[in-house]
Amino acid sequence: MVRFLLGAAIALYAYRAWSRRRPAPRQYVRDAGPSQMRNPPRRWDMVDETVDESFPASDPPGTY
Repeated sequence: MVRFLLGAAIALYAYRAWSRRRPAPRQYVRDAGPSQMRNPPRRWDMVDETVDESFPASDPPGTY
């Protein structure tokens, strides 16, 4: 039992040391709306606005 706990403690220490060396990738999330797009669409209605505001949520917008 003591060997198991010692092995688990060493493994936890090694994992924490390894995970600290790896920097987390930076992710850019743009603000909602056509003004924040690289190539905004010509037409933009209420459905487009609701879908854009809800992304990346898993639930569909409530105004469909």
